[in-house]
Amino acid sequence: MKKKLAAVLTAAALTAGLLAGCSGDLSNEYVTVKQYKGLEVTQAEAQEITDDYVEQVIQSNLSAAMTTEPITDRAAQSGDWVNIDYTGYIDEATFEGGSAEGADLELGSGSFIGATEEYAGFEDQIVGHNTGEEFDITVQFPEDYQDTTKAGVVARFHIVLNEIYSQNVPELTDEWVAENSQDSATVDEYREEVRSQLEESSEQSARSELETGVQQALLEQSEMKKYPDGAVDEQVQQANDYYSMIASMYGIELSDFITGYMQMTEDEFNEQVEKVAKESVQLEEAMKLIAEKENLEPTDEEYEEAIKGYAEEAGMDDVDAFKEQYGEDTLKESALLEAVLDYLVDNCVQVEASESE
Repeated sequence: MKKKLAAVLTAAALTAGLLAGCSGDLSNEYVTVKQYKGLEVTQAEAQEITDDYVEQVIQSNLSAAMTTEPITDRAAQSGDWVNIDYTGYIDEATFEGGSAEGADLELGSGSFIGATEEYAGFEDQIVGHNTGEEFDITVQFPEDYQDTTKAGVVARFHIVLNEIYSQNVPELTDEWVAENSQDSATVDEYREEVRSQLEESSEQSARSELETGVQQALLEQSEMKKYPDGAVDEQVQQANDYYSMIASMYGIELSDFITGYMQMTEDEFNEQVEKVAKESVQLEEAMKLIAEKENLEPTDEEYEEAIKGYAEEAGMDDVDAFKEQYGEDTLKESALLEAVLDYLVDNCVQVEASESE
């Protein structure tokens, strides 16, 4: 499935001024569509997948498989990783941002305060200590420190060395590939697998840009006469239900989520939700009208194939249960709108960014 109904409707919120012109208006009691063939959209090209990019992703995958091993038979050395608690003091008073528990640090990485003429660096002074030790170090903030109130200031840190350990990133070998890939058995095969995945993702991103573009253009090229009874209210309710669910995950009321997390007033939120709801309904009605004009409604077999794909994406093997959960009418509508979206993309005109602005 290229786009679920939710994605089709959500993108309607991203309006943009594109296009003028007419190829014969379509109209019904709800909406008028001025143009839908040859919609001009900004050109979208798939990102080129270079050898360097493939290797970068492979290294990231290897790093994700990294393991750690405690070091218990010696003191900390440069290059080791340590887990520490630390409390910083300036003039024997703690200061904001100067304390942490369970901080992981690579000694020698230069992540913490470095050496000056008079004082060794933060990391250098941990070297030589053993797991379980508590000790104090004295450092000097650099003169060009971003917090000017601390620039050049001497500070004392109390350190608790919780653990010394190494991080072990596996090498890319046939053995590692066999254990970590379902489709490849050798390093060369794995490189091609990663390349194929990246190319597919790049093509999907470009396709998504086009889909968003044609929806933006179609919104601009359509005009609502009236909204179907209850359609906007239904969209508003769905939005409120969604954000209420998100708020409940944070353990707060919707009103607090709106003002605290979304940084909006409730009136602003309600206005935005209604605006998006109206645009969503407008886009949906315009696409249904185009489907009728161009005979784009999928066959029963195509509907079933699309719904099966939706179920697979949702991780459900039982298609009938999936239909019952989401509603067969809703799923069929999603397949219909997807067919229209494919048609609009196939018939759009891609132009350079400067031409479409």
